[in-house]
Amino acid sequence: MPKKIDKKVTKVVKPIVKPKVKPRVVKKVKPAAPAVHKIKITAPLPEFKTKVVLPDKEILATGKRKTAIAQVKLIPNAEAKILVNNRPFKEYFPYFELQEIVLAPLKLLEQEKRFQIQIKVKGGGVRGQAEAIRLGIAKALVLLNADWRKALKPSKFLTRDSRIKERKKPGLKRARKAPQWHKR
Repeated sequence: MPKKIDKKVTKVVKPIVKPKVKPRVVKKVKPAAPAVHKIKITAPLPEFKTKVVLPDKEILATGKRKTAIAQVKLIPNAEAKILVNNRPFKEYFPYFELQEIVLAPLKLLEQEKRFQIQIKVKGGGVRGQAEAIRLGIAKALVLLNADWRKALKPSKFLTRDSRIKERKKPGLKRARKAPQWHKR
């Protein structure tokens, strides 16, 4: 390219040359996790190097979701049943969708009939409680056997969903909804 001459100053101005930029490598993005109520377990179970030996002691874990807090006690080598606040699991969560949310980590690992689970849950609504229990069960299973983390992590069962209700702001009707505005 020829050099441009500025007429007013009579100074030689060099043209702007952009530096050579390497093309960006676009990483392959994993598709988003399926909706919770439509859980499809497609990931194959990892092959475990060691045989799973269940201890006689109980395992404690805590799960949270919105304002719900669940304390999960996983008891291996016991009668397979689930109690939520000293009530049968299916009585506490009468809807199939909520039952599926709670049992999802156990179904993924094919361990539904191997543990007695005692749960104390408080706060929040029924769905928030179910999701808090799911997180607590997944955490307890990882404490029991670290190899299970490889199967639970991609399914987002070990991720704390931190979304909570935003506080109401002064001058607004809710967190973001403003009163009706009129010009005159």
